[in-house]
Amino acid sequence: MCARPLRADAQRNREQILAAAARSFSKCGLEATLEGIAKDACVGIGTLYRHFPTRELLIEAAYRNELAAVCDAATELLDKLPPTEALRTWMDRYIDYMTRKLGMADALRSVIAAGANPYAESFELLTGAIKPLLDAAVLAGEIRPDASADDVLAGLCGVALATGARRDQADRLLDLLLDGLRYGA
Repeated sequence: MCARPLRADAQRNREQILAAAARSFSKCGLEATLEGIAKDACVGIGTLYRHFPTRELLIEAAYRNELAAVCDAATELLDKLPPTEALRTWMDRYIDYMTRKLGMADALRSVIAAGANPYAESFELLTGAIKPLLDAAVLAGEIRPDASADDVLAGLCGVALATGARRDQADRLLDLLLDGLRYGA
C-alpha cells in the first residue's frame, strides 16, 4: 500500500520541524525539548507528534534530513559552479553537516540505544555524492585521477573531527586537502 503524499502545508510543517530539531539537538543534545522544537518550528506539539510519534524518530529523521541535504547539494553545485569550485564548496557544506552531527552525538546515541541505526546508509550516500564531484574535476584536469571518494571522505571526516567548531582552521585544512588533490593533476 502506497503512502499518500503530504499536503503542501503538512510538508512545510514537517520541513520546519526537521530544521528546528537539527538546530536544537545540535545545540542542546538530549536537553532539547520537543516543546521547544515545536515552538521554534512554529507548529503545535500535536503537529510535531503527528509527524514524529517518538523522540527517537524525530532525531533520526532530523539526522537523515541533514544527510540528504548535504548529499543533494553535490548535484546542485555541479550545475552551478566549475568542478573544483563545486568540490570545495561541497567540502564546506560537509564540514557544516559534520559540526551539526557532532552536536547531535548524544541524541543519535539514544536512537542507537533504542535499536535503530541512523548511519545505515550514510557512507554509501556520502561517497555517492562525492564521486560525481571528483569525476567532474578529474575530467576537467583539475585534480589527480587516483583520488577515491572513500579517501576524500576519510580526509573530510578527519578535518571535521580534528577542528570541531574552529571553522577558520577547518577552512585552512580543506584548502590543504584540495591542494593535495590538485597535485599531479
